[in-house]
Amino acid sequence: MDSELVTRLTELVEKVGLLRRDMQHRSDLDKYEGRFARIDQKFSALAELISRTDPDVATGLRTAWQLPARSLAFRNAEHRKKPDESEP
Repeated sequence: MDSELVTRLTELVEKVGLLRRDMQHRSDLDKYEGRFARIDQKFSALAELISRTDPDVATGLRTAWQLPARSLAFRNAEHRKKPDESEP
């Protein structure tokens, strides 16, 4: 799978996961529980399909959905480790 596509898909899944978590903390999730259950169902099917060809990507996406803050923290740490390409 293309690395840019994986990055964009992971970011999207993290954002929806963070939204779900925020709604859960504010006790707003009950209103949208059915919708988030369907999103979870569709996402699980997508992750299963991806795992057939790229299990590491599927694992990363599952982490982004279930633990979005952790996934985001790991991506930020990886970004900080990369050498700054703009420096001579």
